[in-house]
Amino acid sequence: MHLPLFIAKRYLFAKKSHNVINIISLISAGGIALGTMSLIIILSVYNGFEGLIKSLYSNNESDLLVLPAEGKSFNPRTADFGKIRGNPGTARFCEIVEENVFVKYGNKEAVATIKGVDSSYVSGANIDDYIIEGKFSMFDGELPQAIVGKNIALNLGLRTHFVDPLYLYFPSRYGSISLLNPASSLNLIKVFPAGIFAIEQNFDKKYIFVPISYARELLELDKEATSVEIYVKEGSDIGRLKKEFSKDLGKQFVIKDRYEQNETLYKMMKSEKLSIYLILLFVLIIISCNLFGSLSMLIIEKEDDAETLRSLGAKDILIRRIFLFEGWMISLTGLFIGLTLGILICLVQMQFGIVKMPGNFVIDSYPVVISAWDILSTIGGVGLIGYLAAKLPLIIMKKNYKIS
Repeated sequence: MHLPLFIAKRYLFAKKSHNVINIISLISAGGIALGTMSLIIILSVYNGFEGLIKSLYSNNESDLLVLPAEGKSFNPRTADFGKIRGNPGTARFCEIVEENVFVKYGNKEAVATIKGVDSSYVSGANIDDYIIEGKFSMFDGELPQAIVGKNIALNLGLRTHFVDPLYLYFPSRYGSISLLNPASSLNLIKVFPAGIFAIEQNFDKKYIFVPISYARELLELDKEATSVEIYVKEGSDIGRLKKEFSKDLGKQFVIKDRYEQNETLYKMMKSEKLSIYLILLFVLIIISCNLFGSLSMLIIEKEDDAETLRSLGAKDILIRRIFLFEGWMISLTGLFIGLTLGILICLVQMQFGIVKMPGNFVIDSYPVVISAWDILSTIGGVGLIGYLAAKLPLIIMKKNYKIS
């Protein structure tokens, strides 16, 4: 039997001569349990939102995005791009024309980004699932149509059942500016709103989808594109394909995967999660001050027991371990209770969605995803804090109470 652990367990459950020690120990364990539970729940909810944001962005992002290293447009119908089109791993090759334009609808005006898309994009678009009014359609017969973001539609007072067209303006690259008639230097196309989508706030207030032929007409492009979106076949190695395509296209083009297309967003989410973890650990450090107090009082109370053990031949290291195990068991008890409650609450939320999201959101209840890494990091962090909180009073009081 491990003697220090045995004596520490007896001290933990035995009634103390000063009841306040028991009370402070219970407060310490309860505080650590509450902090651990909060850490598990908050990190799991954050995982849920992180997964939700990634899924929302993945619905309007390609597996690989090709951009020119210099300039704004390029010809995507060269032999090098032909190799990419014919690659066995390529599922869809979508030419894109994207530019900021001036928008007018009725008496209201706005600035938005048009995204000219071709038939291959439309055939595989996932935006259908996020259409809240109308449908995802680029043409009604020969009549060009547009799919508008929710925020833009709200600002313009736009509805799909209205007959008013949407006017898109862009400065001509070749026309001269006339002071008497400035509008003569602007290119204009007219499209009719066919649908309104709601994906993500930043996306909804930025984009209007239009046929690529009309986007080229507005921007005075022939067969050029501003980017190419590549969707790979399921099971394909995106990293390997990226290297192959980069070799085919050379240094004139930049190829980005999903992470690189939103590198700032993903880095920010990781930094925020780390910040939340450190802040909650700091709170647990403050809570562990109760453990420091209860263990210090226990050392004072058991000074005579320490002398008795020393008279029986116990070494100083054994006496230190008794009090160290005592303090650590208090923190580990709180850790176990907090982990159990935190995981249980997360599982209930995942199964039943009891806590609802306020307002009109894309999901009804708070998303929760339990991560094994979060559980391990919580156990490691709280366990280390508990160990240090148990060790610190032994270091400070060893000279005064002969436990060294």
